[in-house]
Order: sequence, then C-alpha cells, then structure tokens
Amino acid sequence: MDMDGVQDRAEGAAREVGDSRIVEYGARTGFAASGVLHLLMAWIAVRIAWSKGGGSADQSGALGDLDDQPGGRVLLWVVVAGFVLLAVWHLTEAVTGSPGADAKDRAFDAVSDTARAIMFVALAWAAYKFASGGSSSSGQGTRDFTGTLMEQPFGRVLVAVVGLVILGVGVYHGYKGWTEGFRDDLQEHPGATLMTIGRIGYIAKGIALGIVGALFVVGGAKGSTKDTTGLDGALRTLLEQPFGQGLLTVVALGIACYGVYSLACARFAKV
Repeated sequence: MDMDGVQDRAEGAAREVGDSRIVEYGARTGFAASGVLHLLMAWIAVRIAWSKGGGSADQSGALGDLDDQPGGRVLLWVVVAGFVLLAVWHLTEAVTGSPGADAKDRAFDAVSDTARAIMFVALAWAAYKFASGGSSSSGQGTRDFTGTLMEQPFGRVLVAVVGLVILGVGVYHGYKGWTEGFRDDLQEHPGATLMTIGRIGYIAKGIALGIVGALFVVGGAKGSTKDTTGLDGALRTLLEQPFGQGLLTVVALGIACYGVYSLACARFAKV
C-alpha cells in the first residue's frame, strides 16, 4: 500500500472539507459562540465576587444563563452547530497542518488542533443537553471524571498528571498572550486595541487554567476530588484568598477580554 498516497488523499479530503463555506461560516459562528460564553462566565464570576452567589462560573453556568434568555433555546442550537463545525475545522487543520511548517511544528499543531476539536465536541454536547431541555454540570462532571481516575491503578498519580497537563496549557495560554503569539492565528491585524484585549484575555485564561491544574495536582496528592471542580472551583478558590473579591474581579475582566477577542476571531481568524 502506498502510504504517501493515502496520506496525500487524506490531506486533500481534509483540506476540501476545511475550505468549504459551510465549515468556514460554522467555525466563525463557533468563535462567536465561544466569545458569548466567556462573556457570560465573566459576568457570573463578577456576581460570585460581589454577591457570594451568581451560579456556576463555567461553561455549564454560561449555557444555563443563555437558556434563560428570550430566544435562548434557538441560540443554543446555533451554539451547538457552531461548536460542531469549529471542531470539524480543527480536525481538518490537524490533518493538513500549516503550509511550510517543519515536522516538529506540524506535530505540535496536530496535537493542539486535535485537543481543541475534542474540547469543542464536549462543549457542543453540553450545549445540546441544554438545547434539548436538559442540563449539565461541568463541576460535577469534572469530579466524576476525577473519581473514576482515582479508582484506577496509580489513580492519584494520574490525577496529578492531568493537573500538570492543564497547568501546562495554562502556562501556554499565558505565554501566548504575553508574546502576542495569537497574532499567527489571525488572517490580518485587528488593530492595537483588539491585540491588547487579546493579550489580557489570554493571560487571564492562562491564570484561571493554571489554578485549575494546580487544584488537580493537590487533589491527586490528597487523594480527594473535593477541589477538582474545574473552572468554577478555581475561581471560587480565588475568592477565598486575601483580597479575593478584587482578584476574582480582575480575572473576570480578563475572561471578558478573552470573550471579546473570541468574538473578534469570528471576523479575523484564519479559517
């Protein structure tokens, strides 16, 4: 079997799918949906900071807030479609890679795009549950996942490894924001203001993910799932620190910046 020929045909098919108008417009819709959800998560985080309540400051809380709005059910179906097609686009990018990239960069991009595709499939599934009249809890799902890992041989080590991976993703987001590396994801320069907003957003999301990862590592060390509640738990942990209200508000504003940047990606992203 000609493996090079099979690979070329696979890349050609993936490129054809990725270049289709349906996938392009769907992916841009997915970027916009991600922006809306991050803005809602930021708003929930501010409510948590100043009213000690406010709901769940994660994707499930944002989807629940969206479901409560007039026409929310219709918007949720749009979110489902956008996330599914954004996942499809990332999969095509994982297969085709960036033109001219060396083998190391292609491998890194393939892993990154595959991970993003999985993430958007999970988000599409969560949105589908709300759109079809159900509900979902990211925090409970995270605890269940952690509990399942704990039951495996070397389970505590596995949970700690997951935490280190999430921590690494957080560091990557922070680095990408600090160096403005996200500029490479855009088809044209969006202007200095949006670049600054994107920089703040990436750094803030990196901080939030870093806390999530650290809590997983602590959970693995303790053999407990109490603290492994995902983004909502991480933000509430911030609130428990000295000057917690101020810290959580600053991070919430950063997450809002990431939401604004994601909305801009609906226009400026390379799709």
